[in-house]
Amino acid sequence: MADLHKIFEALKWASSFLREHGRDENCGEMLLCHYLGMSRAQLLAELREELDPKVKEKFELAIEEVASGVPVQHIMGYEEFYGRRFLVNEEVLIPRPETEELVQGVLARIRRLFGTSDEINVVDVGTGSGAISITLALENQKLDVMTVDIAKASIDVAKENAKRLGATVRFFEGDLLGPLIEEGMKVDVVVSNPPYIPEDDIATLSTVVKDHEPLRALVGGHDGLDFYRRFMKEIPYVLNEKGIVAFEVGIGQGEAVAKMLQNTFSGAKVEVVNDINGKDRMVFAEIGF
Repeated sequence: MADLHKIFEALKWASSFLREHGRDENCGEMLLCHYLGMSRAQLLAELREELDPKVKEKFELAIEEVASGVPVQHIMGYEEFYGRRFLVNEEVLIPRPETEELVQGVLARIRRLFGTSDEINVVDVGTGSGAISITLALENQKLDVMTVDIAKASIDVAKENAKRLGATVRFFEGDLLGPLIEEGMKVDVVVSNPPYIPEDDIATLSTVVKDHEPLRALVGGHDGLDFYRRFMKEIPYVLNEKGIVAFEVGIGQGEAVAKMLQNTFSGAKVEVVNDINGKDRMVFAEIGF
């Protein structure tokens, strides 16, 4: 074990150790904040303080886990999304910052297109941790939000998050829009961050992702577009005459998915939107407006 006494020494060691192992150096800061119960600002203000021996032991073991490929979020048990803390484990995809931009885009379009409507029905397909559905429900009280996932284990995590965060969301277990089609249900908004990584690309992913996150939430067939093709067949059964479809997509997939939506909904306004890094990451369709 490293000879660490002060907070700054622990951070310096962690940064160097993680760099040697090709891991994100910021994980050291995240873990120290977690174990010390401090914000980043508090941590930086107390760099010269002594490090509790018990915290030091936990911290060193955690850093070694991160170096071996375990996601830091799995060690802490949560990830921040849209200013809220979501529980995560190996059954759900760890929420990404890019998905916050998808949620932002959906909320903005709902405000613009539905205005003062009393109730807007939304379905999020691919529940995962519940990051999308729960955030939508909490950010706009007029939304009647439901969400579908094929895995009960994922739904269990999302239900716990909804309970902890005080969100009202209806959960359905099933494949894509199947449960809604069976019930003859209609919605105003369909949003999804489906699996979109091509099969052949999985081997090139970091061990942090491919060995610790559910492959069912990652792989989208030979070219990564299988789920979008299936959506084109199913969405017309559940979307109202006026509606919004919003997808997160993989880099380079924007135009292909936009074309599918244009072919499925003639006359729709379809838009490919880049994320904060300038990558095509979201596709939105406004239908019937």
